[in-house]
Amino acid sequence: MRNILIGLILSLAWPHFLAADEPTLAIVNANIVTMNSQQPQAQAILVGADGKIAAVGSSADIKSKVDQKTKVIDADGKFLMPGFIEGHGHFLRLGESRMMLDLTQATSWDDIVEQVRLASETTPPGKWIVGRGWHQSKWKEKPTPNVEGYPTHETLSKASPNNPVLLTHASGHMDFANAYAMRLAEIDDKTENPKGGEILRSADKSATGVFRERASGLIWTAKYRDQPRGGGENQLDYLTRAAELASAECVSKGITSFQDAGSSFSEIEFLKLAVGLHIQPRLWVMARDSNQQLLQKMGRTRVIGFRDHRFTCRAIKRSIDGALGAHGAWLLAPYQDLPTSSGLNTRSMRSLEEAAVVAMKTDCQFCVHAIGDRANREVLDLFERQFAANPSDDSRRWRIEHAQHIDPADIPRFAGLGVVASMQAIHCTSDAIFVSKRLGERRAKQGAYVWKSLWDSGAVVTNGTDTPVEDVDPLASFYATVTRRLTPDVTFYPEQCLSRQQALESYTIKNAYAAFEEDIKGSLEPGKLADFVILSNDLLTCTDEEIKTTQVLKTFIGGDLVFEKDN
Repeated sequence: MRNILIGLILSLAWPHFLAADEPTLAIVNANIVTMNSQQPQAQAILVGADGKIAAVGSSADIKSKVDQKTKVIDADGKFLMPGFIEGHGHFLRLGESRMMLDLTQATSWDDIVEQVRLASETTPPGKWIVGRGWHQSKWKEKPTPNVEGYPTHETLSKASPNNPVLLTHASGHMDFANAYAMRLAEIDDKTENPKGGEILRSADKSATGVFRERASGLIWTAKYRDQPRGGGENQLDYLTRAAELASAECVSKGITSFQDAGSSFSEIEFLKLAVGLHIQPRLWVMARDSNQQLLQKMGRTRVIGFRDHRFTCRAIKRSIDGALGAHGAWLLAPYQDLPTSSGLNTRSMRSLEEAAVVAMKTDCQFCVHAIGDRANREVLDLFERQFAANPSDDSRRWRIEHAQHIDPADIPRFAGLGVVASMQAIHCTSDAIFVSKRLGERRAKQGAYVWKSLWDSGAVVTNGTDTPVEDVDPLASFYATVTRRLTPDVTFYPEQCLSRQQALESYTIKNAYAAFEEDIKGSLEPGKLADFVILSNDLLTCTDEEIKTTQVLKTFIGGDLVFEKDN
């Protein structure tokens, strides 16, 4: 931490010899889409020494403004747009996911068991083996034996008898543990389900190894008690390594700003110090901690535009339910494929109300994870009560994170209340293989990932990936937004597709609006931050298939080139 502080002090004290409006960079001969309705297209852009846009216009106009000190880049007609803003992701978790077993490509339970077996050969006895990304709905066949389609732990426990194992579901809302890990957590036949969670059990009441929602905390508590985060590595070094991995991946994929969907106060302190040093994208962070901690710390933690708009923390995060893939989304009616369950309410309404009060008192946005239609309705009701009790002429821009499955009656309430639908289009095409199974055809068609219905109703709809649940790549999510295509011949309710222009807005200016940052980012206009990307294809005119092959050629943050694709 001392080295980070020294670096931060030096960087802040470094003299700026150039006048703010003195041009330092010009991009000419580009195909620019600005996201500014007053000047939607341009050929060139000029950046001042303050890292802000000085001018946008024709190549001839911009060339007339440069001098010998100005670096001029010819874009060779390539597509230039505002930098992508990741609207909902988990920054440090993205970096951490690159430091554990990657289970995303597994096509069977046996694949996962084999990965763990191989890892156990090189992992010292007693050390934890951690992985992430498995999803039972994406396996070629159901494991045998299974409970509700999920495997039981015996084969995993046999493959790793000397190491505790903890494998997180792709959704992040379920974990699988082997026998060793369950022993450390003292899980037995008499262990009760925690409120808002479930230990999945076999017919004989024995734990299968699957821990839904808040039950996962039983295993994670044992893990951190036995082996702290980072496996004994210096915590600052561990967090720095995670931040650097996440940062490098983001800028390589054209992400110039990242909205972090929930970090603890200790993590927030680290992120604030690391921006601009180990972290290149600008961060907008939601605080996620206990209500007691929020009440004590949010007032002094809240900060806007720290270090030249590199870091902002002005939001509080809470969750009310789980994920659809894990049967944890809270529904108005039972699951089609699990009639005994309507999902899980993972946080009491009283607790949510208390957090909402803190948000009001500290002038913070309140951002609530809600996936099921029951969860979305409950959150909308809560927001409505708070807005009525604390009237304001301006939108508070409170957000529902995910807003995946909504009862048709609740769709217009988003716009009516000024609630942001913070959605992730890539979830739609990733989850589509099981959505109709979970919800049934009628509910899936009327309320699943209905971003076009929300948009047409006047709601602000944003975009992101929920990384590391999904790849942080915005181009994949953009493709899902405009095609909802699963295969060349199968599209998931195409009437909910957004247009190319709308999809770009959802990843730029709409995300900026959702963070109260539309005055400084999200479009290319004089006075705004010079955050932009150059791509190999024109996202407004290329074919659908060409979207998938589009490459990020250059990424600029504050006019600085932070990524360039190797030739």
